[in-house]
Parts: sequence; structure tokens; C-alpha cells
Amino acid sequence: MNLDRGVEVRIITGKYKKRHIETLQNRDTRPTSEKIRESMFSSIGEIVRGDVLDLFAGSGALGIEALSRGAESCIFVDGAKDAIKIIHQNTKGIEEDVEIYRTDFKRALKALSKRGKQMDLIFLDPPYKKKLIDKSLELIKEYNILKENGLIITEAHIDETIDLKGFNEWKHHEMGTIQYKILTTEENHG
Repeated sequence: MNLDRGVEVRIITGKYKKRHIETLQNRDTRPTSEKIRESMFSSIGEIVRGDVLDLFAGSGALGIEALSRGAESCIFVDGAKDAIKIIHQNTKGIEEDVEIYRTDFKRALKALSKRGKQMDLIFLDPPYKKKLIDKSLELIKEYNILKENGLIITEAHIDETIDLKGFNEWKHHEMGTIQYKILTTEENHG
């Protein structure tokens, strides 16, 4: 048994349904549960289109779920070497365009801006209680990373307060000790 591995989760539905996703076992990397992922995707519609950014990707489960449900591409970003190794493993055999980067979220967002990249869906699921969502939203806004009709899904501890940085909260759900929000641009009032 490899003690560096966390729990195994699976993709819920779509093209890669039941695909096993390996995770890491540490305090900062915790996979989004199947129940929460199911709720997130049900909230935005079962079908996902366009380009996805999984910032703070961890195991990559959110981005892979989006690809399974129809997204055309996904960029996975995480600062941890072990997480990047797991994401490479978990995305083997994925047919859609996948880019994987080991870098700081600030550098990643700046690099996407320099490339002129805009995303249809962005997942922000950083380590809890470190205010990383606030800073990420600020940079996404500054660098114009979200397409006009795009969505951002944030996941945080239920006690965390998130500064929306000018984005609109379209939906808010609480499940146990976790909350997630679905945000839109100012122009898209959902």
C-alpha cells in the first residue's frame, strides 16, 4: 500500500464516467467529494462547454469532471510537485486538450493573460482559510481571464467570507462544513 496516496474518487458522469481519480493525502489537498461535485455540476447544468481552468487543481477531479461532461479543454494548475504528478497520471488517456502547470496561481493567471486566454469556467478550490480565493478573483478580474458569459465556482470552508471583487454571486450552496459559490461577470446577471 502506498501511504502517500489519498482516497480514490471517481468521475460521476459523462465520457469518463467511473474513471478513478487518485488523490494525495495531506492537509492542504483534499478532493472535492462526489456529492459536492454532483451538486456543483447540477447547479450549472449537466453539460459543460468551452475552456476550463482548474486553478489549485489538486488531483484534477473538477477539471476532469468538466471534460467528461463536454468541456473542450482544461488547464490544470497547482504549486505542489506531488499534485502535478497525480494530475499527469489522472489525465492519461484524456482525449481533449489538457495543459498541466506547476506554478503559483498568481504567475499562472498572469501567463494566461499574456497568452490572451479567456476561460468559460474557472474552478477555485484552494486550501481553506488562506484568503486565496479573494486574491485569485482580484487577478482574474484584473487580467480579464473570465469570458463575458463565463462562470467561476469557488469552494471554501463554511466559515470563510469571500470578497467577490466585482463578480456577481449567482448561486450559493452549503453542504456540511463546505460552501461553494457560482459567480458570474458583472455583465452576465445569470
